[in-house]
Amino acid sequence: MAARSSRLSDKANRISESFFEPRALAVIGASSHPDKVGYAVLANIIKSGYAGKVYPVNPKAHLIQDLECFHDIHDVPDPLDLAVIVVPAVHVPETVSELAGRGVAGAVIISAGFREVGIEGRKLERDAVERAHAGGMRLLGPNCLGIMNTALPLNATFARKMPPKGNIGVISQSGAICTSLVDWARSEAVGFSKLVSMGNSADLVESDFLEALAQDDDTRVIAMYLEGVSDGKRFFDTLSVASKAKPVVFLKAGTTQAGARAASSHTGALAGSESAYNALCMQAAALRASSVEELMSLSRTLATQPLPQGPRVGILTNAGGPGIIASDAGEKADLTLAQLSNTTVSRLRRYLPAAASLHNPVDILGDADAMRYAIALEALIEDPGVDAVLVILTPQAMTEIYLTADEIIHIARNSIKPVVVSFMGSGSVQAPVNRLQKAGIPNIPYPDQAMEVIGRMYERQLQIKMPLSREVKFKVDKAAVDKLFASYAARDEIQVEAEDCRKVLAAYGIPFAPYLNASDAEEAKKAASEMGYPVVMKIVSPQILHKTDVGGVVLGIKNAKQLADAYDDMMSSVRRRMPSAEIYGVGIQKMVPEGRELISGIIKDPQFGPMIMAGLGGIYVEAFKDVVFRLAPVTPGEAARMLRELHAYALLEGVRGEKPADVDAVEEVLMRLSQLACDHGALVEMDMNPLMVYNSGNGCTCVDVRMTLGG
Repeated sequence: MAARSSRLSDKANRISESFFEPRALAVIGASSHPDKVGYAVLANIIKSGYAGKVYPVNPKAHLIQDLECFHDIHDVPDPLDLAVIVVPAVHVPETVSELAGRGVAGAVIISAGFREVGIEGRKLERDAVERAHAGGMRLLGPNCLGIMNTALPLNATFARKMPPKGNIGVISQSGAICTSLVDWARSEAVGFSKLVSMGNSADLVESDFLEALAQDDDTRVIAMYLEGVSDGKRFFDTLSVASKAKPVVFLKAGTTQAGARAASSHTGALAGSESAYNALCMQAAALRASSVEELMSLSRTLATQPLPQGPRVGILTNAGGPGIIASDAGEKADLTLAQLSNTTVSRLRRYLPAAASLHNPVDILGDADAMRYAIALEALIEDPGVDAVLVILTPQAMTEIYLTADEIIHIARNSIKPVVVSFMGSGSVQAPVNRLQKAGIPNIPYPDQAMEVIGRMYERQLQIKMPLSREVKFKVDKAAVDKLFASYAARDEIQVEAEDCRKVLAAYGIPFAPYLNASDAEEAKKAASEMGYPVVMKIVSPQILHKTDVGGVVLGIKNAKQLADAYDDMMSSVRRRMPSAEIYGVGIQKMVPEGRELISGIIKDPQFGPMIMAGLGGIYVEAFKDVVFRLAPVTPGEAARMLRELHAYALLEGVRGEKPADVDAVEEVLMRLSQLACDHGALVEMDMNPLMVYNSGNGCTCVDVRMTLGG
């Protein structure tokens, strides 16, 4: 058996020893009937070549699959590291107690019939976990496919086959996805190191196995299929650490807004699971796949090829059309076509036909033989201006498919630059493709998809090179905000009044336009006189969230007469359009100079906690949806990247002679918002729209703010 690793953390080491590297295991519910899951699991363990001791346990048999069968777990003569449980759900809690009593460290519960079937099943699941913990035991599942370790080897699942030995670790929250990935790996000659089917994740969760695989010497890339995470903060922290050690690629299913709750703010309306997971990837330096196909193509390429040092790609093809497709896809993937050196062009001219295209993409024509491919590939790899190479082959009558594959293997094997191939077609290229992939040269059948994968590999390179950035803490009056929010909780109110919103901003050093509430026209005149004209008047009503829609905002009021007229007109308009709204009066705000309008805000994600938003503001925010999100806390580096990801960033840089906006001031506001969100879990939604941004050096000002409490 493989030697156990001594470099793992204590927790990861316990998981590795009990689940990945057990010295002895028992199958509880083993069967001699081929149509039973207990038969398939035991048969797979035996066929996998597992060298440890295997003990079938079944009270109704003496011999199962040529192994001595024990009637009870207490009859097993030797210590056990792992048990695989395949008994009916109703018997699982008692079985777990017996195993824990024997000192078994871990168990895989393959049995179904737990929380997925209803309340009674949930009770059984909880009972099993409690009994396991009482005995110092950990559980995988229930309702899972099982676990594999190709290095040991061990196949403790009921999947039909085991994948080839390799260096991709797989964690999946779907057993069906696991079986399909195993089938795909076998057909594509792709190797897995470990495979974990999470099932219901009643005890051990995705973060536990992510941590273990991050420290596993046999695993070079971690691929994950997720439908949700058990603890968002822990997953974020674990993923951040894991991705520093090796690439982590995950596919997140179920991210549409179909089931999202209604939100009262722009920030809430624009946020969702999709936003949270995109932010997670950006901040934890993970790679997110959009499909199962991309999950595996990207994982396979990362596991077998070096990362490109830059975005410059050389394309080698024997047909013009695929080269054009690859070029277009490269631009979309933030790659560039490499500018070939004069030395490379001269070298190609010396050996290629006169009709060949010597500039990128290098088209060596439809009659290209294996030697022509070899000469051109070597030239591209040796060009210092090329960071990665895509080799495209279309199977034409003259194409030496097998020999070309062999030449690519020979050349790419010694390359420090990534080489990806796209042998297009199916039947005639399949055997050579298998040969390539067994040699560690990934084939992606369509050149546009191949360029996308190279682009994601370069993204990984940028993640590695990204400078570290640490959270900045500002001097704030947290106690004042705690006291203010507590007063709302005592009154069972969730909408923070406008004046109180500005008290919160003041406590956290976020600049805002002066604002006062007024219950009638006379108080409004007094407030305007105190702050000085011009002013803005806004309706104050807990039922009216979008004030401009009902005539509840008047800008540029220059004197008392205009204010009185505007007050009467506003009240008439609001009462006509929303007769049932409770009107508290108006808010008078100092008119601020014109600037670029942004939006920033806070939304509390149910899984990951507070997220910070920045985007194009004003009345068109939900129409254009030019926004980005980050999980709090937001570091200076993340604040800067947020703004630069916006399409509207060009407006901040200045267009047609405009001076650049004060980006530094906006970044500071985002970090102060982040501190506010982290300090006060009661704040579930917040909008600052617009956040008026002035020219560089002149700062920014929050014009309107809305806050909702609840957490």
